Amino acid sequence: MTNSTEARTATSWGARDPRHDVGDPRERLRAAGLRVTDPRRAVLDVLADSPHSTVDAVTSGVRERLGTVSKQAVYDILAACVDAGLVRRIEPAGSPARYETRTGDNHHHLVCRSCGRTEDADCARGQRPCLRPSEGSGFVIDEAEVVFWGLCPECLTAPSQAAASSEVPQR
Repeated sequence: MTNSTEARTATSWGARDPRHDVGDPRERLRAAGLRVTDPRRAVLDVLADSPHSTVDAVTSGVRERLGTVSKQAVYDILAACVDAGLVRRIEPAGSPARYETRTGDNHHHLVCRSCGRTEDADCARGQRPCLRPSEGSGFVIDEAEVVFWGLCPECLTAPSQAAASSEVPQR
């Protein structure tokens, strides 16, 4: 992914999604048993504003808010927030890990093969798991993670992508 694509995927495509709202980050951090710090609050705010952001995008957003923060500090904050259940890490194949504040529900993701845009896709059934494997091998299945791959509306209508859309590699 190029830097311009990285910057593009870090921005919001439209209004702030209320499903990613964290409310008061201080209260969320305290309730999760985490110490409240400005960098932690800034990470949650960045993710609420720009769901599905990469570490680089989160770091840039936190730097805009606080002036300075190391990428390692952002990695550490994200890891702590994932462990505490405040943040979800998704890893679409062939893409850098992305983070979001929408946790605890049963939703999946749409990923653009061209620009990397990632959007939420609610589960059609609404309950976990929304899919069941044909053979469970004795597992008790409690969750299914689905990633839908394709082209977003902007890439689909871009002149250079319209011709190449039939050449998009399958995953």
